[in-house]
Amino acid sequence: MRIDIPQDLPRRRELQPDTPRQEVSKQPEPHPVQQHIQSLKERASQYRLNHGPAPRSPSQSPQREREVSTSSRRVKDSREVADDRRTRRDRIPAQTIGMQLRPEERKTMLELGRFRAVRTGDLAQNLYDGKQRKLDEDLRYLRSKGLVETRHINLRRDGTRRQIERVEVATLTRDGRAWLNRSGEVPQGQTVYYGFVKPREIEHDSLIYRAYCDAARRIESDGGSNLRVKLDFEIKADVQRDIYRVRKADPKRGMSEIKKEVAEKQELPFVNGKIQIPDARIEFDREVESTRNQDARQDQDQGSRVGGHEDIEVLTAAYRRSHLRAKAQAGFRAYAAGADRSSISAKIEDDHDMMRDILDL
Repeated sequence: MRIDIPQDLPRRRELQPDTPRQEVSKQPEPHPVQQHIQSLKERASQYRLNHGPAPRSPSQSPQREREVSTSSRRVKDSREVADDRRTRRDRIPAQTIGMQLRPEERKTMLELGRFRAVRTGDLAQNLYDGKQRKLDEDLRYLRSKGLVETRHINLRRDGTRRQIERVEVATLTRDGRAWLNRSGEVPQGQTVYYGFVKPREIEHDSLIYRAYCDAARRIESDGGSNLRVKLDFEIKADVQRDIYRVRKADPKRGMSEIKKEVAEKQELPFVNGKIQIPDARIEFDREVESTRNQDARQDQDQGSRVGGHEDIEVLTAAYRRSHLRAKAQAGFRAYAAGADRSSISAKIEDDHDMMRDILDL
């Protein structure tokens, strides 16, 4: 017997008129390249969230923040530059700390520091009794320590030499100057120079030391001591500094009057409206004796020291006639090398007295 069990028919879901039909659409998978690009964007966004700038206070505007940041950066940079320059100027190379030099080596470095560029032949003649080989050994050692630099230059041809003559010139390095300033060898008031500055003037500048040696022997024989040297670089700087101060104090004054006043202050000759500056000035001390008052101690003399100076000039064939005449009128102690005397004589053949006052180098 079959029993029919009634079954509920499935009800049909009625859609509401305001409910849209949801259609299930199958989205295509993104390309692997697009997935990689999307991941990079998400990582960059996350990095900016984690490492972004600190929130700015409402009271501080963006323009004010930029100004404060730029000002503080400018002050910091200027201080760092000043400290760096001071460190470079005063530092001593690590390989030379505690290094002991022989007396001849220390004297060589002092002469190089005082005159910037010196011919090695002149150093051998004045410091090593003409022993060039011994000087070469010391220079080789100083070069290995980074204290000294040497260079060979060609001398000008005067028409008598068939071959070009070459000489070796030495100077201090920056590290050499730093070591010399800390060594205690530099006299008080002496400036130390280093490095080759003008290649075309090395031949002329290297003769200043030779002229100095001749003048120094005469000064020391007359009782001078504690000799210091001021090259034209330093003298020109002092003159320009004084001219600037006078003009700033009274801008209405004429330049000729100002130069004349500065020349008198610096004890320099004023010729044809120009301040004549020598190649070098030798400053020295000289002891003089002065008797005390008769009512005091009549049996004792008091010794005092006065300062003096002598200006030297090295003339070359490159000097013009007017330049030679101005140097002669300035009263400098003039020197000239043998290779330049013929050219100088041709330029001042009418002034025999001028040529007579030029000393040989």
